[in-house]
Amino acid sequence: MNRYPPLKSLLAFDAAMRNNSFSVAAQELFVTPGAIGQQIRKLEDWLGLTLFTRHVRLIQPTPEAVAYWQRIQPALAQIADASQKLRDSRNAAVWISMPPSFAAKWFPGRMARLLVKHPLLQLHLNATAALVDFDQENIDLAIRYFDGKAPHLDVTLLFGDEARVYCSPAYASKMGIAEPADLVRATLLVTTVQPHWPQWFRTFSTLDDHAVAAIPRIHFDQGLVAIEAAKRGQGVIMASPLLTESEVAEGSLIEPLPLRMAAPNAYYVVHPARQTLRPAAAAVKAWLIEEAAQIAV
Repeated sequence: MNRYPPLKSLLAFDAAMRNNSFSVAAQELFVTPGAIGQQIRKLEDWLGLTLFTRHVRLIQPTPEAVAYWQRIQPALAQIADASQKLRDSRNAAVWISMPPSFAAKWFPGRMARLLVKHPLLQLHLNATAALVDFDQENIDLAIRYFDGKAPHLDVTLLFGDEARVYCSPAYASKMGIAEPADLVRATLLVTTVQPHWPQWFRTFSTLDDHAVAAIPRIHFDQGLVAIEAAKRGQGVIMASPLLTESEVAEGSLIEPLPLRMAAPNAYYVVHPARQTLRPAAAAVKAWLIEEAAQIAV
């Protein structure tokens, strides 16, 4: 007797256990429910015991099945993971995730340099504010704006960040902004990424908390929209210099008050600490670090 059980049967058994259904397991493996049942019976014959009690529209794993699956499932996951990594080891495709504002404002102007350096690279960009779940999503690298504390991740600092104040030249002139107290006449554009106005006023102005609280505000959950609003003379924004490079260069935004405060968060490139990056992903990470080293924030 072969010391290994039928491997197709193991895959069918694993799918049935994970989904608690022969029908859903069949959909996952692109076979019929009858084929799943047949494979389960083969495994039961090989093991010499019943793995499921069958009822109308219901299957129930036996205690022996649960115990058996708990022992073999990690091994099946390791086989799948090792096989996927070997297959992808020479794959030139790289999936990278980053915040929408970073993807729109910092990355596009530099992407061409990456592709010139690595012409065979197939880059897949995922712009999202949601945190990447590396266990569930097909993502190699992520740019994350946070405090750098993530024990389960390999974390490399790309850029420290600052909170700077910007508005259009016309708005600065209209509101007569020459010192922090002048912002009582302005509208503050507040973003979820840089919500540090109270701390900024305590650091740089003599205004009390009541006076600061009375300043009109517009709140944005997208930095891109807030930057556009500032360009159109809708108020004063607190933003990262990394995200306002092009606007400052073209003159649509200025710093009316060059008072800069260190931000508590920074931009990091992260990936699972327990996994070795594929060569293509490692090349993209190295390029990001090189590119970051050339920028003085």
